[in-house]
Amino acid sequence: MHLMTNIKSQFLAVAILVMSISGLAQASVTNPVAGKEYQVLSQPQLTDAPGKVEVIEFFFYSCPHCNLLDPVITAWAKKQGNAIAFKRIHVNFGQGQQSLQRMYFTLEKMGQLEKLHPFIFAAFHKEHQFLRTDQDMQDFVTKNGVDKNEYLKISKSFAIDSQLRRAQLLQDAYKVEDVPRLYVDGQYLTSPGQIMTANPGMPESTATQGLTQVLDALVAKVQKDKKLKK
Repeated sequence: MHLMTNIKSQFLAVAILVMSISGLAQASVTNPVAGKEYQVLSQPQLTDAPGKVEVIEFFFYSCPHCNLLDPVITAWAKKQGNAIAFKRIHVNFGQGQQSLQRMYFTLEKMGQLEKLHPFIFAAFHKEHQFLRTDQDMQDFVTKNGVDKNEYLKISKSFAIDSQLRRAQLLQDAYKVEDVPRLYVDGQYLTSPGQIMTANPGMPESTATQGLTQVLDALVAKVQKDKKLKK
């Protein structure tokens, strides 16, 4: 009986310790620190969203971390409403990603992106489809109700080629080496990976949720700074 009591006490102590560590990690996300949960860019970038705070997410569809983040960041951006200008940039690290880029910007141009965006993630991470070539993209979008002829026309247009070049320029300017990454008003960088590094032992799911708290703090900081400059 005494042995059982000791074992229960040990389990309880471990549980309390784990909960305490988790609580500390969670609390630290609510008070993000420069150099830990986010970075201040040494070379700030110009933004093109006057009157709003620009937030850019760099991602690619086959990235499992981007897939985990997507519903969280989508809900956060909707909650922010007109306070921010939220945009996604599908990166090109090679390995067929330019075809995915082209599909992304084509669907955006056609007004089909909001509907199909979650389905593209699901194709990779739930249905285990491998979309690599332009033909793969064409087959996927037409299967999901997009007009084939219109899609082909727009995907091969000068406008989409220009967007691809613009995306590459932004990717290079921000020195994007991994994804997902979030940049706030051309001044600050944060990501779930950075939050996990700053809080050892924090699960990715917690860091992903905590990212919205870091973004809230950075958006508020930018808004405050802009008011002071007026």
